[in-house]
Amino acid sequence: MDDASGGSYDPAARQDRTAEQRVSEQVVTNIEAMCVSKGMRMTEQRRVIARVLAGSDDHPDVEELYRRCALVDPHISISTVYRTVKLFEDAGIIERHDFREGRARYEQIRESHHDHLVNLRTGEVIEFQSEEIEQLQREVARRLGYRLIDHRLELYAVPLDDKAS
Repeated sequence: MDDASGGSYDPAARQDRTAEQRVSEQVVTNIEAMCVSKGMRMTEQRRVIARVLAGSDDHPDVEELYRRCALVDPHISISTVYRTVKLFEDAGIIERHDFREGRARYEQIRESHHDHLVNLRTGEVIEFQSEEIEQLQREVARRLGYRLIDHRLELYAVPLDDKAS
């Protein structure tokens, strides 16, 4: 899949383990547990989707998620993946991101906050935490007369050694 800069990004290329290995390594995931705690009926296909999402080291879009799920369950349909992702998102179990690629990408909501740096050449999403940035954001809100409740920070960058910039 090409990104906006003309580079190529293959989210599966950086996966160390196959989808089947990641799914089989996990008995019950956080996503499954959250679904059950919210009273959601967990079909086998929803479990596959939950396990593949929980085992993802990147932020897959629905098409990539479908491709990985189909390796585990060849009978799963892309419409099932779309519906399940929407269900998980509406329930506050996964988070949707739009990293300027024209497609939504997803990750499991975590207890600890993190931000993202997106490599515009490769599409790689790097997660990071910075207490200095967190403090600065709270201070900016305070100076403007507000108490910060939530935020999302996405940095878009190219490598320092990138000659095209």
